[in-house]
Amino acid sequence: MPATARDIRRHDQPALAVDLVIMTIEKGLILTLLQKREDTGKVGGTHGLPGSILRIDETLDQCAHRILRTKTGIDDAFFEQLRTFSALERDPRGRVVSVAYFALVPHEIFQRAVKSHHSLEAGVVQYLGLDDEGPAAAIRTLKDSPLRMAFDHGRIIAATVQRLRGKLDYSGVGFELLPAQFTLRDLQDIHETILAETLSKPAFRKKMRDRGLVRPTGKRERGKAFRPAELYERARSGG
Repeated sequence: MPATARDIRRHDQPALAVDLVIMTIEKGLILTLLQKREDTGKVGGTHGLPGSILRIDETLDQCAHRILRTKTGIDDAFFEQLRTFSALERDPRGRVVSVAYFALVPHEIFQRAVKSHHSLEAGVVQYLGLDDEGPAAAIRTLKDSPLRMAFDHGRIIAATVQRLRGKLDYSGVGFELLPAQFTLRDLQDIHETILAETLSKPAFRKKMRDRGLVRPTGKRERGKAFRPAELYERARSGG
């Protein structure tokens, strides 16, 4: 027999949260947008990801968009659901299951959010690879001071970097971190920063062109006194 509403209410109900990793790349650094916590003693850290308990009248995607809009002032961004985090002791305050999303934005939009919200801070992400508990990362301030992350948010951030590394070669995810027009140097910087390795310039540019991922705009970057580079845009048909 199908379960009734009464049957469902007989079970303990954990809280369902959505946590949002908002990332950008700037000057060779992976940056993530962090919320300063005033309840450090209760949540185990000074900083955490922007997040919210899911409302009864919204979907997970709608909750993620609400967090982005209300807590950062960013109206739109590339979104993807990461995965669910459900460790029993992940939240010291009670039983909370979190569905994590990540959003990617160009650094100009990221910095605008930091400057317009006093509760937000940019965190520098150093991906440490896999340990016994999964992806790991160290999060620091722009002045290189270590940050203590609330809950399991450091793990969520690390899992996001791992996902980006896996998607970078076969998808157009790297373009989401750039403005509409960019140089091939800018695009290579994105790939090198996420992968934490140096790529061959000729091979990288050949791959981007041969796969039809970019197309020239016929314009050149401004404000450069010496040999301004050609500007490209994403070729949507190329992936």
